Amino acid sequence: MQTGSAFSVKEPVVLHAQNVHKQFGETIILNGVSLEVHKGDLVSVIGPSGCGKSTFLRCLNFLEIPDRGRITAAGVTIDRQGGPWRRADEHMAHRLRTHVGMVFQSFNLFPHLTVLDNVLLAPRIVKRQTDTVKRDQAMALLEKVGLGRVAGRYPLSLSGGQQQRAAIARALAMNPDIMLYDEPTSALDPLVAEEVLNVMRQLDAEGMTQIVVTHDMRFARVASDTIVYMDGGHIIEAGPPDVMCVRPTDERTRRFLGALL
Repeated sequence: MQTGSAFSVKEPVVLHAQNVHKQFGETIILNGVSLEVHKGDLVSVIGPSGCGKSTFLRCLNFLEIPDRGRITAAGVTIDRQGGPWRRADEHMAHRLRTHVGMVFQSFNLFPHLTVLDNVLLAPRIVKRQTDTVKRDQAMALLEKVGLGRVAGRYPLSLSGGQQQRAAIARALAMNPDIMLYDEPTSALDPLVAEEVLNVMRQLDAEGMTQIVVTHDMRFARVASDTIVYMDGGHIIEAGPPDVMCVRPTDERTRRFLGALL
């Protein structure tokens, strides 16, 4: 969360990924990726297609199982040192996911449920509780993202921007400590994408920790506390936007940003 003060004190680390590895067959996707994210920060992860950004994001909440590496999110730690994925590991991953919300590029809403029911259902599935989110709380979340008037409609009757905001409300219904977004606006035209980005800015102002895989450099430059550049399964460099966008240190970062900016 940007404070505008050069003397602001860093909040505690709420997510720590250490030496994360992942490969599919013979193809190495992540090759020892490490990242610290402080509470309330908005981190934008950028890089060329196929560099491992989305895989890394999915590893952070174990939708993709890392081959090796240690991930701590909101106090829950899972340490992978190879070997089979055990029932105990899945139990810990379930605990971790209750603290980490995820928003996908393709919305992933249930088409046979209304927008309101989509929001109400999410905590029941993940937390296995029937009364985690009351109807009025779910409606408050939909109002928060500007969808109160369409709560009774079905997802396919909504615009892409509305569906994505509904997906954000569904993730927020879990009361997460961290929100992850995988290219949340790439399927949207610029005006509709702005509606989604405004919700993310609002969450940032409220202190929500957010990690965003994005190609939207305008958003990354204006809204981020930290920009992370990935290439070839590595984090090449990371820093505040005024450094990364103006004077990055690595030639690969300079070439990539030069093409975009």
